[in-house]
Amino acid sequence: MKIYPMALGPVGTNCYVLSVGNRAVVVDPAGEPKKILNYLANHKLVVEAILLTHGHFDHIGAVNEVIEKFPVPVFSHKRELEYFNNPDVNLSSHFGAAYVLDAGTDYRWIGEGDSIEVLGQPVSINHVPGHTPGSITFHFKEQGVIFTGDTLFQGSMGRTDLIYGNHELLHHGIKTKLLTLPPQTVAYSGHGGATTIEAELGNNRFFA
Repeated sequence: MKIYPMALGPVGTNCYVLSVGNRAVVVDPAGEPKKILNYLANHKLVVEAILLTHGHFDHIGAVNEVIEKFPVPVFSHKRELEYFNNPDVNLSSHFGAAYVLDAGTDYRWIGEGDSIEVLGQPVSINHVPGHTPGSITFHFKEQGVIFTGDTLFQGSMGRTDLIYGNHELLHHGIKTKLLTLPPQTVAYSGHGGATTIEAELGNNRFFA
């Protein structure tokens, strides 16, 4: 599986295009839809799903445009629906441009312990609330990679001072659900560089 990261939008949020052959999924279409669509077109990729770790505006800013080109299902946690529908909750209104997902979006709600299949591969879901109530991670066990959104970062963890944030919940979820994964697991987060579970166990100031 090829993983292509793009830092997009006003706060440099990581969007990931995952591909096997000509099949692709997009994790957190963060913004700047032309860049995402151009990459897909240039590599002759066909999107089969969108995976959303959570609903803050900087993680959903190109969803509508990607769906317009590829009418595919959007996998996320049901507790994020308010973020998808309310620009004050997803914070886009604070940046001067209210953004919500289209009313006809084909949501596929997933949560703790669920497993889905994309690109012909199984993906395990963990619900790790605290940054937002419905924050989830996508663990490709066979590939040894996990997409953590704004839960676990290289050397840090997600903010909990935003609406519905909860530091204790996030800390506990990371410690019990993410840092217990195989040490060699590569974690791709919503901001910054990739890391490994082993590195975070030894170096993350919140958990080391």
